[in-house]
Amino acid sequence: MLDKAETRFSHVKPSDTQYVGGGLRDFFLYRDLGIAQATHGKVIAHLVKANMAPETGTGWHRHEADFQIVFMLKGWARFMYEDKETLVEAGDVVHQRPGIRHYLFDYSPDMEYLEIVSPADFKSVDVEPAAQVPASTPWPEKA
Repeated sequence: MLDKAETRFSHVKPSDTQYVGGGLRDFFLYRDLGIAQATHGKVIAHLVKANMAPETGTGWHRHEADFQIVFMLKGWARFMYEDKETLVEAGDVVHQRPGIRHYLFDYSPDMEYLEIVSPADFKSVDVEPAAQVPASTPWPEKA
């Protein structure tokens, strides 16, 4: 349980932070929601959205984290969780148990999700494949 003395109130409006690159994946943009700073690194919450078409996806990996959820706000994404293909669509919530091997391999151009992870400085570790990954869907050409 978080000690109230260690955390502080936080209120972030859309105009307070912008989507920026330089996060965990270069094909996504990230918008910080101020939670890592407010909790002194105990939790991070950020919005993640597609920046370019998936060429290879995330690759097989796991996170060194105690807690992680993904709440799909817009669009869809296709994941492999161990040997199970999972379509995550707008409105879906996924709890990724600690250490689960996974691979985000396909997503829509409008994909956007809220990710909440503890601790904020969680690590992503490459792992051996758990299963064959289906092909991604090409994005339509922009006019």
